[in-house]
Amino acid sequence: MYSYTRAESRERGKLFRQGFKQSLADCVDPDVRRRIERIDQAAAERGALELAALHKVQADARQDLAAAKAAERTAPRADKPTARQARKAAEERVRLAERAVQKAERS
Repeated sequence: MYSYTRAESRERGKLFRQGFKQSLADCVDPDVRRRIERIDQAAAERGALELAALHKVQADARQDLAAAKAAERTAPRADKPTARQARKAAEERVRLAERAVQKAERS
C-alpha cells in the first residue's frame, strides 16, 4: 500500500510528466527516476505503517465485540437492551474497521 502526501503526489506527477517528455526525446535523466523511486519508497513505508495500525484497530474492535457479546449473554434480563445496544455498536465498529482495512489493502 502506498500513502502519498499531497506534496509527494504533486512532485511525483511533475516528475512523471518531466520524464515522459524526456522519454519522447529519448534522453531520460536518471535523476528523475531516482527521485520518483525515493518518493515511492517513502510512501510505501508510510503505507505499511498505516496498514499495520489499521490491522491493530481491527483486532481491538473484534476483541471489544467478543467482550460485548459475552456481556450480553451474561446480562440480567433488565440489562439486556443496554447490552444489546453495546453489542450492535461494537459490531458497527468492526464493520468500519474491516472496510478501512480492505480499502487500504486495495490501494
